[in-house]
Amino acid sequence: MTCRELGGACEKEFFAITFEEISEQSKQHGIEMYKLADNAHLEAMKEMQDLCKDPSDYQKWVQQKRAVFNML
Repeated sequence: MTCRELGGACEKEFFAITFEEISEQSKQHGIEMYKLADNAHLEAMKEMQDLCKDPSDYQKWVQQKRAVFNML
C-alpha cells in the first residue's frame, strides 16, 4: 500500500504481511516526514488528528484500510 492509501501524502510504497506491520511502517514514515517538516505530510497528519477526535469515525477508517490491505 502507498502512503497516500494509508492517509498520507505521497506514493511511497510499504510492504508487509500484516496490517499492523504496514501501519508501523507508515507511522515511521510519518515521523520522518514530520522531522523534515514536509508540508504535504503535515497537512495529512492534521487531517488524521481531526479524524481521531471521534473514536468511532477513526475505528471505521481503520477497518476500511484494513479491508483494503486484506484484499491486496
